[in-house]
Amino acid sequence: MSHTNKTDRPNVIWVFGDQHRAQALGCSGDPNVHTPNIDNLAASGVNFNRALSGFPLCCPTRGSLLTGRYPHRCVPGHEHRLPEGQPTIADVFNEEGYSTAYFGKWHLDGYQERNGRAAFHIIPPERRGGFRHWVGYENNNSPWDCWVHGGEGDGAFQYRLPGFETDELTNLLIEHIEERGAQRKSGSDQPFFAVLSVQPPHNPYMAPEAFRSKHTPGKVELRPNVPPIEGVRSQARNDLAGYYAMIENLDWNLGRIRDSLREADLDFNTHIVFFSDHGDLHGSHGQFNKTSPLEEAIRVPFIIGGERPFYGRKTGISPALLNHVDVAPTTLGLCGIQAPSWMDGTDYSSHRLPEQASVRQPDSAYLQSVIPTGHGHSVDKPWRGIVTNDGWKYVCFEGISWLMFNLNEDPYELVNMAHNSLYAGKRKELLGKLGDWIERTGDSFLLPAE
Repeated sequence: MSHTNKTDRPNVIWVFGDQHRAQALGCSGDPNVHTPNIDNLAASGVNFNRALSGFPLCCPTRGSLLTGRYPHRCVPGHEHRLPEGQPTIADVFNEEGYSTAYFGKWHLDGYQERNGRAAFHIIPPERRGGFRHWVGYENNNSPWDCWVHGGEGDGAFQYRLPGFETDELTNLLIEHIEERGAQRKSGSDQPFFAVLSVQPPHNPYMAPEAFRSKHTPGKVELRPNVPPIEGVRSQARNDLAGYYAMIENLDWNLGRIRDSLREADLDFNTHIVFFSDHGDLHGSHGQFNKTSPLEEAIRVPFIIGGERPFYGRKTGISPALLNHVDVAPTTLGLCGIQAPSWMDGTDYSSHRLPEQASVRQPDSAYLQSVIPTGHGHSVDKPWRGIVTNDGWKYVCFEGISWLMFNLNEDPYELVNMAHNSLYAGKRKELLGKLGDWIERTGDSFLLPAE
């Protein structure tokens, strides 16, 4: 495994929310939300404006984020456990001499919510992904009643956070940053990888009143693909008022994190990677929540930022189709660490670091729903699909085409060409690319004849 000199190696922080779609940012042009801290991160960093979540569902995406492996090879469905013995990005960082820490939502221990509230489920230390410091919870959908646990043996603990989840988990990360800063000043520091994983802006869509007071349903501007059905539009506006308030709260907390890095004198040596596990439909095409291959569900923010030393880092927009399996290899690449062979993804760190050699990028990104949840407002059949570099999307159920869009001219996916004989040749081409992905990744799925 190749790596840079261990002295003064860069730190990395992941900051990610749950169900935060790419479109819901000021820098993405959303008129409903103000995200100055995220926008500043993008302005001084690299904004991957075509990033996506290849399986728009919490557990499978989280498995892929930590392992760089596709869901059918790791966490194939909702409430499935991270496989025993599966190494993670934390294990790689540990081997490289990094301090590793995780704060917040885990959702990888396979706990079945029907057996009781997952917030009270204790995840044993050996199933915390190799992170040396871990304070988190399995799942929680109540941001003012968030219980965390950690430690082991006589040092084990569990308690309820005293305030709003995003604020309190950010406090824990800031304490960790302060500790790293103190170690640096004492000369006994080591590089660190830290993760902040918060449930908001996942439903229920509620936020502290200081943020909620800025948003009212009647003023929400809906996307053009939300149909003129009053029940759909009313629910979308009500949900989005809370959703945008939660995003602005997350943005405020990102600002607090950056302030703490400056105070700890760690800001010029720390990469901040801001993203989400998947998106949220919020009424687009009459649909809600996730598990759909439509743009609002699969597109996610993905920004690599941090202060720029005088020798420079690349800034601007990257059009790369960065997928969920690419997050771990890219993060390792930011620290000059080669991704292990068991990771499936691509290292896109060269889009930020001029000294990194560019790698051959796939011509498309692979989309999956391996095991459906059966939840309301979800797609109840398995599907597979691709998005191509030249702007096409194709998705199918087993044995039958479902969706085909030219995103270049139809970004809101209003014209489905999957069964239009005029585009039979293009459909055949996209089916061929999808078949290559299925074969290359060892997946199993019955494709349409053509």
